[in-house]
Order: sequence, then structure tokens, then C-alpha cells
Amino acid sequence: MLRLPPINLQSPETIQEALKLIAAGDVRVVAGGTDLWPNMKRRHQKAETVVSLMSIPDLDIIDSNSSDIRIGATATLADIIRDDNIRDRFPAFAKAVASISSPPLRNMGTIGGNLCVDTRCNYYNQTEEWRRSIDFCLKEEGEICWVATKSPRCWAHTASDSAPMLCALDAKVRLASVARERELPLRDFYVDDGIDYLSRQPDEILTEVVVPGTSDDAHCRSAFWKLRRRGSIDFSTLSVAAAVWTDDNNVVTRASMYLGAVGSAPIPVAEAESVLVGNKITEHGIARIARAAHKIARPMDNTDFATSWRGKMIEQYVTAALREVAGLPPLRMQPRHTLKVL
Repeated sequence: MLRLPPINLQSPETIQEALKLIAAGDVRVVAGGTDLWPNMKRRHQKAETVVSLMSIPDLDIIDSNSSDIRIGATATLADIIRDDNIRDRFPAFAKAVASISSPPLRNMGTIGGNLCVDTRCNYYNQTEEWRRSIDFCLKEEGEICWVATKSPRCWAHTASDSAPMLCALDAKVRLASVARERELPLRDFYVDDGIDYLSRQPDEILTEVVVPGTSDDAHCRSAFWKLRRRGSIDFSTLSVAAAVWTDDNNVVTRASMYLGAVGSAPIPVAEAESVLVGNKITEHGIARIARAAHKIARPMDNTDFATSWRGKMIEQYVTAALREVAGLPPLRMQPRHTLKVL
């Protein structure tokens, strides 16, 4: 049995108290702990002091009654799925959250934790003994990336399922530190690097997610498709999030698409906007976007399935997501992501 190393666990009762503890340095922040605790057991991540956010009142509030939906960082994934307004107004976002892991872990996992979840790799997410046997990788004290041995950077892939969908919906996040608070588009929260994958500063806490009302189901159509080996538990090996805004004549006025799990950050598919805006969604346009998505994605030997097959599935899943948005008949079976919460 893998055990946690000895730690000093702090449970502040205010944001200000938590920020002071984090400003002292050499600490990790935890919410639901569904990712951090296993990683610390395997010695991927280390810290003498861990600061829990779960005792801070109101950090878990979900305000879905106003135009913009505001979700506190420690709101659980299960509570998000339970919210009727979120399911009705942002069905693809609810679907993305429902696809994360399993009911017990969604009952513990938080939206802030999922947005900040560590990048993953076949050569990193192993026991310490396994990693030591081949020599540690670049992401942990080593000098080589075993995915691309001649590359100077780490290619661990983004593991958040909520991030691509929220990026497509133009969500923002609020960050707080002792010195300031700031708000930035979620798309700018991520950095394309397997090690330094967040633009968050070491002394900052993600406190809130804001999903604009202009991205709800009354204004745009959205879809989320996820590829993994099993229908639950497993991390994504590919996800596609699409959002399309149209006028009264079904002519596209805005379009946004992001790919997950095929790079170290959610990858925007710019062609979704350049091909669709000013036009109605057609099968020809969908095919152009699917081919473009295949070219820009970077599936590598860092997760499940053969990389060549994952590359081919990018076109298939992009096509499926856009056909769903367009209301066209599906050409493949929809992945099953139940919204039922246990």
C-alpha cells in the first residue's frame, strides 16, 4: 500500500489566512485531493506543508441564477452536475463534468482542482520504484523526456476535461494573492509546457470560475466528446469541445473549438472560426475543420492507445462534435456520460 509522506496539513478558515500561508512558500494547495494525494503517495509531488481550502466558507458557492454563472473553486463536480440551471443552460459543460472519473471521485473532486490538475504521462504517472528503474524523467528531477528523448521540453499532456469546454465557452477565472486579485480568460490560464502548465503565480489561488451568460444554450450551441478506454474512471486520451453562435438564419457569427489531452494545454482550433463564421455549418466545412484539427494536434506516446490511431480519431471526434452542434444525424455512437449523481 502506498502511503502519504509526513506532512503539515493546514486548514485555514479564510482566503486571507490561506494566502498568507501560501506566500510563505514551499507549500501545496489541496481541495478535494483526488489528484494530489495519489501523486504524493507515488512521490510525483512533494511538500512539507499542504494548505487545504475546504474549510473556507463560501468558496464552494454556485450562483447560477444570474446571467453569468459563477462557480467557487471548491464547488464539487457532483454539485455542478446537480445544478438544474447549469444542466439546462450549459449542457455540454455539464456533460464534460459528468465525464470526469467516477461518482465517488466527483463527490470529492472540485472544479478548481480539475482546472489545475497536473499534466499526465505514461512515464510520469507510475510508482517511484518504476520511475527510478528507467531513470527519472524531465518532469521529476530527471534530464530527459522519455516521450521525445531529443526534446528539451516535457510533453506531459493536459488532463482536465472541464478546461477545453470552458475555454470554448469563453469562461474566465479569478485568481487571488496577498497583493492583488485578477481575472483572466481561462484560455490564458494554460501554458503549453508539461511542467509549467499554468500561468498562475506560486502565491496565487484560483478562487472562482465565471461562465458568461452569452455562452448559454439560448445564445450558442455546444458539444463535448471524449475518448477513453473505459466509460468511466479513465482520464481522457482525446476530448473535443465546440461552441457555435448563430443568427436567426443559422449563419455562424462566432465559433470556438478546443482539443484536450493531445497537448500540454488545451489546443484551440482556429479554423473552426475562419471556416464557419459568415456561413452555415455544412458537411464540407466540418470536413475542413476536422482535417485542420488533425494537423495541429500532437498526440504522442504519453497516454493510452496508439498515437497513430488517436490522430485518426481526432478527425472523427471533431466531425462528431460539429455534427451535433449543427443538428446533423450522428455518424457514430455517442460516448455515454451520465448526468446522474450518486
